[in-house]
Amino acid sequence: MSRLIVTLDGPAGVGKTTVARMLAQRLGIAYLDTGAMFRAVAWSLGEGAWELPQDDLLRALSRMDFELEDTGEHSTLLLNGVPVPAAIRSEEVGLWASHMGRIPAVREFLRRSQRLIAADVSLVAEGRDMGSVVFPQAPHKFFLDADPMVRAQRRYAQLQAMGMDADLDRLATQIRIRDDQDRNRAIAPLRPAPDAICIDTGQTDAAGVLAQILRHMGYD
Repeated sequence: MSRLIVTLDGPAGVGKTTVARMLAQRLGIAYLDTGAMFRAVAWSLGEGAWELPQDDLLRALSRMDFELEDTGEHSTLLLNGVPVPAAIRSEEVGLWASHMGRIPAVREFLRRSQRLIAADVSLVAEGRDMGSVVFPQAPHKFFLDADPMVRAQRRYAQLQAMGMDADLDRLATQIRIRDDQDRNRAIAPLRPAPDAICIDTGQTDAAGVLAQILRHMGYD
């Protein structure tokens, strides 16, 4: 591959976003948050959109165009020319995105969009199936994981820092529900690619995870 593609997969709240941004900044390449793409679709279409007739859903998707601007920590995901809003980060929208992720037409649309974005640029692609489905030929693949309660505590702190209301017990329940949906769906279930390096992020901080990734990539 003439461009560098690094994939970071894993469940919600495992620290992928922080590490992916840091890695992209360190490598001087773009950062693509593919989970934000699912969230943006769900947020744009609204609650219950996963129950739309397929023809209506396809028409709605055809009006969406994703782009990626800049590199490293300044990478910005645009939907129809506008940066995706902070509102997509709520746990409610996250659950909507998980519902949308079980629809083949949505996954196919976003897979095409992700590959188009990556056609001409090197990037760190963060998501659920980047290494296993979207970029199976990527030379560097990583799968991050951690205990659900650890992830709930991190999400709690993250949402509070963003000024959003959060309830730790509710977050833990939502994460377990989403895990069950993502790991057991029939299409592109959440699991490491066969050649991915698995890292437990509950045992170290983001800087420690970044150091492990760079070491595996040969950037000691």
